[in-house]
Amino acid sequence: MLTFIAAVFFLIITPGPGVLTVAGNAAAYGFGRGVPYALGVVAGSLVVMGLVASGLAALVFSIPYVREVLLGASLCYLLYLAWRIASSGSGIAIIETDKPLHFFNGFMLSLINPKGYAVFTTIVGGFNFYPENALIELGMKFLIFTSMSVPIHMLWNGMGASLKHLPLGPRGHRIVNIAMAVSMLLVVGLAVYYESARAG
Repeated sequence: MLTFIAAVFFLIITPGPGVLTVAGNAAAYGFGRGVPYALGVVAGSLVVMGLVASGLAALVFSIPYVREVLLGASLCYLLYLAWRIASSGSGIAIIETDKPLHFFNGFMLSLINPKGYAVFTTIVGGFNFYPENALIELGMKFLIFTSMSVPIHMLWNGMGASLKHLPLGPRGHRIVNIAMAVSMLLVVGLAVYYESARAG
């Protein structure tokens, strides 16, 4: 079980689309306004975990081109979220956004992120620490993931919000927002590279 807990901890806390957008959203709008989005990311992850555990995800991914379509949708959505973060709180943005990313945005990001399905396939299918009863083990995995995911996402939310409170001035905050968006774009690039390498 300790190995499973360690794996979940490092999978959640390391930078990825979910936590980077949580931090970027909080950097742009503050901690309180970033909470719904962070909870949406967690809720969407739990749904994905359920889809993987039920076998439904494997069935859907067995259909030709579903993975590629889902990857394309998630990349487009990540680009949209990066734009929202980069264009927030700045008078020089082409379209200034004054509304933070909300619960639904985070939920949808988790739901269409192919990386999430791969991660949960490993989490759900591996680390068998209670072989006596697979159902109890699955319930414990859901409980452990939830109890770790919420505070870790709140931590990223807090780290992002702390950037907003630094005395950087409008230009400095604009740079922070763009830097968070660029980080998102790097994640997009890595995702494309990983999928092309896997397909090749």
